[in-house]
Amino acid sequence: MFKRLDEILSRYDSLSEKLSDSAVVADTGAFKALSKEQAELRDTAEKYREYLRCEKEMKDAFAQAEAESEKEMKALFSDEGHACRERLEKLKEELKILLLPKDKNDGRSCYLEIRAGAGGEEAALFAAELCRMYKNYCANHRLTTEQESLSATELGGVKEAVFHVAGRDAYRLLKYESGVHRVQRVPETETQGRIHT
Repeated sequence: MFKRLDEILSRYDSLSEKLSDSAVVADTGAFKALSKEQAELRDTAEKYREYLRCEKEMKDAFAQAEAESEKEMKALFSDEGHACRERLEKLKEELKILLLPKDKNDGRSCYLEIRAGAGGEEAALFAAELCRMYKNYCANHRLTTEQESLSATELGGVKEAVFHVAGRDAYRLLKYESGVHRVQRVPETETQGRIHT
């Protein structure tokens, strides 16, 4: 795994160097191709750099703990080293995911469709909340949402909504968001305080 990561980091740095060359900048086709390749490697390269920084911090903390004679300082450096070790494990898992083969459709745009299920007006109100949630999620990930169709209810609920989602990795971020969403709560339409599903 780390050999592959070293190759990716080396290639990313090489591309960065090439993209700063005025001859490459002048050649629009080559510049676009290199920029695209660099963008594909960016997340993995930056995450691996973070991993290497954290690994160095961990080694330094444990070395300082070994060299320290004062008990409290030794414990402080040791705790810092253990925190870095935990962070390294999380980063390692994230890197494994980043190294998985990419789906050729990940960079494409997609359609997000939300329909209220059984439950009448309460289901429509929940569908409206889902619409707001997904629109905010898309905005947080710099994706644009364009409303294709919307069938609203009188109380502000949504019977059916279709959005076109575009932007970098729109499909990758939303491809697993399928199926039924279920909520249990005291609905706004409930007068006796009972929990509905």
